[in-house]
Amino acid sequence: MANYKTAMGKTVDMSALAAKNEKTRAVGNMKVNARGDTIDAQGRITKTATAKVNDSYNRTVGNRSAQPVRNKQKVSAPPPPSIDLSQLNEIERELEENLEEELEIEKIKAQELKKK
Repeated sequence: MANYKTAMGKTVDMSALAAKNEKTRAVGNMKVNARGDTIDAQGRITKTATAKVNDSYNRTVGNRSAQPVRNKQKVSAPPPPSIDLSQLNEIERELEENLEEELEIEKIKAQELKKK
């Protein structure tokens, strides 16, 4: 913080003032001291500001539903429907045969990637 000059010309060091009074009761209805620690009626610290921040963090980020799932179960795609090749023309038959071969090639590539 900075040094400020009062209307009377005195210099006030705000950081020194805050450090000097950090354990005194803050004005208001929150029952905290100047640092943000929760205090009781006698001014004793019941919960530190750091503990309050950690609890708040654990309620949000520490929540298991908020965490990403690391080991997702693989959902296997349903097998493609079987097609009666006798009802297809020549071009369609050739495309279907190529598709099956390409699928087998992709499966082999995926297995090789898993081995690495």
